[in-house]
Amino acid sequence: MKAFITFCLVALCAAGCASRPEAHSSKGLLPVLQPYVSEVTKELDKVSEARKAELTKIANTIVTSLKDRGEAKLTFICTHNSRRSHMSQIWAQTAAYHYGLDRVQAYSGGTEATACNCRTITAMRTAGFDIKDATAGDNPLYLVKYAGERPPVRAYSKIYNADENPKQNFIALMTCSSADKSCPVVHGSIARYAIHYVDPRLCDDTPTETAAYNERCREIAREMFYIMSEVRKATGVAAKDATIAAAK
Repeated sequence: MKAFITFCLVALCAAGCASRPEAHSSKGLLPVLQPYVSEVTKELDKVSEARKAELTKIANTIVTSLKDRGEAKLTFICTHNSRRSHMSQIWAQTAAYHYGLDRVQAYSGGTEATACNCRTITAMRTAGFDIKDATAGDNPLYLVKYAGERPPVRAYSKIYNADENPKQNFIALMTCSSADKSCPVVHGSIARYAIHYVDPRLCDDTPTETAAYNERCREIAREMFYIMSEVRKATGVAAKDATIAAAK
C-alpha cells in the first residue's frame, strides 16, 4: 500500500511538472532590448497621477474592445507620422507583446505623409530595437524588430487611414496638438484620446538633439508600458517574458 501511494505521488509530481508553461528562453523580446524594457517597467511610478488617469481611460477602452470584439486596434496619429506617432506605435506593440496581449495591434499615421525621421530611428536603435533599412528614397521603409518570433513593425510615413491601417473600430490616439486640432473627428474610430508629447523636432540640429529624442523615446515607452500593464491587470493575462516580469 505504501509503495502504491509513493507511486501515485511521483506520478502526480511528474504530471505537475509536465503541465508547467515553457520558459520563453528562445522567444520573447530581443536580448539587446530586454535591459531597456526592464528599466522602463520599474519606472512606471514616474508617470504623473494626472497622466495616469488619462492613460487608464485608454487601457479601459482597450479592455472593452477586447471583450466586445476579441481584439483592440490602436492608431497613433500626428501631423507628419515622422516621430512621436512611430515611437508610440512601436512601444505600444512591444509592451503589448511583453504583457502577452496578442490581440492588441498598434498602427500609426499622420494627417499627411512625409517620412519617418532618421533621428527617430536612431533613438529607437539606441533603445535596442533591430531596425533594417528596407528601402531608400524620400519616404523610406524601416523594418523594426522587437521580438524574434514576431514580424517587424513597418515604419514609414503614411496617412492614418492608409491601406494597411484599420478603417473601422480602432482607438485613435492623437500624439500631437496640431493633429489633434486639425482632425477633431477621426472617422471609423470607436474612441479618441489626446496624448500630446513635446516634439523632439524642436531640438533638431542643436547640441541637445540626441538627448531630446532619447528623452521622448523613454517617456513614450513608460506610458505605453503603463497602459498595457493596466490592460494586463484587468484581463489577467500573464507577462510574455518571465525574466523581465520577475524583475519588476
